[in-house]
Amino acid sequence: MKRRLTIAPASDEEIDQSSLDVFGLLRRVFSYAKPHARKRNQLVALVIFRSAALPALAWAIGAIINGPIQSGNLTAILLATGGFAALAALVQFGFYFRIRHALELGEAVIHDIRNAVFEHLMRLPMSFYDRTKLGRIIGRMTSDLDAVRVGVQEIVFVSIVQVGNMIIAGALMLWCDWVLFSIMLAIVPVIWLLNRYFTRRITEDQRLGQESFSRVTATLAESVNGIRVTQGFVRQDVNADSFRELVADHSRYSLGAGNTSAIFLPLLELNSQFFIAMLLVVGGYRALDPDIARPVGDIVQFFFLSNLFFEPIKTLGSQYNNALTAMVGAERVFRLLDTKPEWTDAPDAKALPKIQGRVEFRNLSFGYDPSKPVLKAISFVAEPGRTVALVGHTGSGKTSIINLVAKMYLPTTGTLEIDGHDITRITSDSLHRQMAVVHQHSFLFDGTVLDNIRFARPDASVQMVIETARQLDCMDIIDALPKGLYTQVGEAGANLSTGQRQLVSFARALLADPRILILDEATSAIDALTESRIQRSLATLLQSRTSFVVAHRLSTIRQADLILVLDHGRIVERGTHTELLTLGEIYAGLHRHFTQSS
Repeated sequence: MKRRLTIAPASDEEIDQSSLDVFGLLRRVFSYAKPHARKRNQLVALVIFRSAALPALAWAIGAIINGPIQSGNLTAILLATGGFAALAALVQFGFYFRIRHALELGEAVIHDIRNAVFEHLMRLPMSFYDRTKLGRIIGRMTSDLDAVRVGVQEIVFVSIVQVGNMIIAGALMLWCDWVLFSIMLAIVPVIWLLNRYFTRRITEDQRLGQESFSRVTATLAESVNGIRVTQGFVRQDVNADSFRELVADHSRYSLGAGNTSAIFLPLLELNSQFFIAMLLVVGGYRALDPDIARPVGDIVQFFFLSNLFFEPIKTLGSQYNNALTAMVGAERVFRLLDTKPEWTDAPDAKALPKIQGRVEFRNLSFGYDPSKPVLKAISFVAEPGRTVALVGHTGSGKTSIINLVAKMYLPTTGTLEIDGHDITRITSDSLHRQMAVVHQHSFLFDGTVLDNIRFARPDASVQMVIETARQLDCMDIIDALPKGLYTQVGEAGANLSTGQRQLVSFARALLADPRILILDEATSAIDALTESRIQRSLATLLQSRTSFVVAHRLSTIRQADLILVLDHGRIVERGTHTELLTLGEIYAGLHRHFTQSS
């Protein structure tokens, strides 16, 4: 019997049950149209023109019937018909530009919002990415923003035209025949009640549907990234079952919204058809009754205006589903844009001048959750140009220390100083420009080997890149690639081996000429021979740089100036390799185990 994965419910933060602030969302979406004010203003003028022109055409039909046709004046009929045709052609000409301007403005607005979201994402701290699934972020940038695009291009301005038609047609109907108009007003409360009831139901289904789609996207991204593990443990069928449940969950919400709309639209149309039936009865009576004797042209005119009044109700009803999808999408995108970083640089933070590389932890404690510290009372000094090695079991706090040095997080208590500058009082960018990190799992961007090495220093010449690789004693490995430095690495470096990706990451870090270098299990993916070559090169290259080295292979840290042994977030031993072996405690035990394993 196959065991299926459990589908986690969406959190309260993901699904907001409050009502949509439609006007607030519209105001914010169209704030991005300000840089495109000329096109926006032209579009508004076209919308106003079309809103007035369509009722004018309907009014003109009645006027022609009551005037030239009733009088039998052929010349007047031809002139009136020509004028009607000219106005109709002008309306359609304006319609073309309205559609075109709406498409262009919608694209411009989404372009600016998408850029704003990306820039915001680039500035959020690591804690945000620790708790947010990749698929949810992709969902905001794709399906949610596409829904907003549809809202701007196809719904907002169409809806304004429809509402404008209703208002002007209603005013003309009232002026034309207030008795028939009062009959129409009788069904307005019914339409209002229907709208209020179905709005609530469709909004809820749309929110749940879009959130379920985010779960589908997140699971898809996770499954593709973890395909090797999935196939390695023969979990294809189990994961497919789990994904099938997520897709079925999404379909259920989509069908719910569709079924609700399927009830809503016929009810709206039934009301309009009921009114037309009443119009035929009452209007026919008023035309035939000799005491009233309304001109037939007035009845025809009222009939066309009533069609122009009720047709928008059906149009708005049919667009309602897409409109709510757009509003929910906008709500989720702006919720992401409004996500406040857990910390930012202090308002009075200053740029860090060129540093020597002295790093001091002073009674520092830190927790990803402040109530659960993972580092406790950490104190040590890394002198400029020295190498500090961090040793300890998994979860002892090694990675947390280097994350703090890199200012990916801020201390909970205590202080961390770089060249005597409190890390909370300096700008992050000025620190990162003088620092480089090589992680255990290196990440390469799609492009060439050369592009990736120059990532931290785009202005570096090819010769500088070659010289850096030679200093690392790995240029022969790069030359052995199909096109050398110009080899395409593929997505996330898929065209290179793990060791080759790591060598590119080393070259990228050293080309940046950092004052502080962090190596987080940086040689674990490299074979012993290549590691030995790099270690000999690093011994020279690191002499003038402060470096932090995290390694499980103790052979890589023998020459460290200071070795810190961590256990459950505390420093339990410190000293050089020789001093700690002489001490004969935790480090000595680790070294013995490593030697026996080797």
